[in-house]
Amino acid sequence: MGEQLTPAEAQEALAAVARAQRQIAGEVGLPRVYWWAMAAAWVVLGVLNEVGPRGIGVVVTFLVGAGHSVFATRYLDGRRPTSGVQVSAAVAGGRTQVVVIGMLLMLVALTVAAALALDADGTGHPAIWAGVLVGVIVGFGGPEILRVLRRWAHA
Repeated sequence: MGEQLTPAEAQEALAAVARAQRQIAGEVGLPRVYWWAMAAAWVVLGVLNEVGPRGIGVVVTFLVGAGHSVFATRYLDGRRPTSGVQVSAAVAGGRTQVVVIGMLLMLVALTVAAALALDADGTGHPAIWAGVLVGVIVGFGGPEILRVLRRWAHA
């Protein structure tokens, strides 16, 4: 440890640390089972809103939101290991929660827009089809969408 680093060597070492930190922060996210559970919930909500009693869709929507809040917040701070990674909140980035909330709001808007478009087109059961559409997007693309949005938001 008695060696002196040149400024160039110190700068390279700091750059290597920053690259490793970005790589680990990029692995912070939600497990795949979360995304498939959200996809299934989206489809169930579509079905309930289409064929269920009038108020049940609203109640179940709040229950799904509460379940998401409990589950996701345990993983989004980076303190729980996903893919074998457990990092500090500073490395995980503080904006990840905001990005996920924004992503979910965009998916809700997409669901509503799809249901309205399908209804205007005369499609039967537009809420179910809109729920299936967004459920497929969430199930297959959720982690990738989150990764891209985190990169765009520098989270």
